[in-house]
Amino acid sequence: MSDRRVKYTKMVIKESFIKSLRQKPISKITVKEICEDADVNRATFYTHYKDQYDLLQQIENEIIEDINRYLKDYDIQDAKVVPLDMIEKITEYVSKNADVFDLLLNLNGDIKFQQEVIKIIGNQFIPIIENEKLNKADAEYIYHFIACGAVGIIQKWMKDGMKKSAREMAEIIFKMSNNGRASFE
Repeated sequence: MSDRRVKYTKMVIKESFIKSLRQKPISKITVKEICEDADVNRATFYTHYKDQYDLLQQIENEIIEDINRYLKDYDIQDAKVVPLDMIEKITEYVSKNADVFDLLLNLNGDIKFQQEVIKIIGNQFIPIIENEKLNKADAEYIYHFIACGAVGIIQKWMKDGMKKSAREMAEIIFKMSNNGRASFE
C-alpha cells in the first residue's frame, strides 16, 4: 500500500474514533463501529492498531512527539529565547488540533496524557526555576503548579470556544507563570 494511502487510512480511522469518543467513553466503542464509520475493514484496522485503546495511545504519542518537536527548537536557558514565543507555539499547536486536545484534556480525558504534558512543561521550566536559587524539590512543586495551571487555562480556553487567539492565551499563561495575578493589575 502506498504511503499516501496508509496516511489516508489512518486519518479516517482516527477521525472516526474521535467522533465516537465525543459521544461515549472508550470502553463503549468497538472496533467494528470505528471501521464501519471509517469505511475500512477490520483487517485494515488491525494492520495498524491492536484495539481502540492502542489507537488512543498512538494518537497521544503522536501529540507528545509533536510537542517535543516544537520545543526542541527552544533552549529555555538561552537568553535569546523568548518563553512567550515558545508558549505561543504550543497554544497554536493546540488550536490547530483542538478537536483532539478537547477530548484528551477534558474531564473525561486520559490522566496519563495530561501528566505527560505536565512533565514536558516541567522539563522546560525546572532548569529556570532552579536557577532562581531554589532546590530541585521546591522547583518541582513550582513547575507542577505552573504546568497544571497552564493545562487548566487551555481547558477553559477550549471550553469557551477558543475565542481568544493563541497569542493572547500564551500571554495569559506567561504572565501567570511569571508574576501571578499581579501581572494583570
